[in-house]
Amino acid sequence: MKITIRMDDITPDMDFEKFYKFKAILDKHGIKPLIGVVPDNQDKKLKKSAPREDFWEYIRGLQQQGWVVAMHGYNHVYTTREPGMFPIGDKSEFAGVPYPRQDEMIREGKRILKSHGIITDFFMAPSHSFDKNTLKALKVNGFYRITDGFGIHPYEREGMIFYPISISKSKTLSSKEEGIVTFVYHAATMSNRDFDNLDKLFDRADVVSYDEFLHYDAKMRGLKEEAQEYMTAKAKYLAVRLKRNLSKK
Repeated sequence: MKITIRMDDITPDMDFEKFYKFKAILDKHGIKPLIGVVPDNQDKKLKKSAPREDFWEYIRGLQQQGWVVAMHGYNHVYTTREPGMFPIGDKSEFAGVPYPRQDEMIREGKRILKSHGIITDFFMAPSHSFDKNTLKALKVNGFYRITDGFGIHPYEREGMIFYPISISKSKTLSSKEEGIVTFVYHAATMSNRDFDNLDKLFDRADVVSYDEFLHYDAKMRGLKEEAQEYMTAKAKYLAVRLKRNLSKK
């Protein structure tokens, strides 16, 4: 199983110390990831430092070096409790929001990125939450790829191409199947142990740069597979919530 790397929550005011630490590990192994850039960050939890003045120039440089950039929502502020079509969470910036507003958010997000020289047709939904109106608005605004869903190869659904994330890192690492999937990371919340585990990942797995994912042909996803994915995502969410509740007791 080939593994690609995805980094969420890239903003001008993120924790750059941890970002650089993460990047150093990738550079050491010659890996270029997918990064989710928030066009207009308004999420206080993501504000970890003074804004880097040359942030957009820096991101353009990474993109030119082969890093794949996705638009990570609009301002990363959750406004609903809707899980959406891929229910591994219980909050959303998009799911449950009327179509006109979603269209406005996605259009404005793309405008901001474009104004800074960042061109992409990749979307990364905050908390993996989106609905059919999100997909409609994405297509209208020139987005055709989403980093989400479960599986071991890209698939097509609702006129979009989905690039799946791993259901479980441990299960992916023990799998003997042929395919490709993404491991999701949030550098700002990683501990020293997490960084050590990331470095050791390259000795345990066939980690490749994200652009290799884009060379795989997308397969059509049927109703049965869509239902199975939905139930798997919901089960994962419930299992994580149960584990958290038990740890509090």
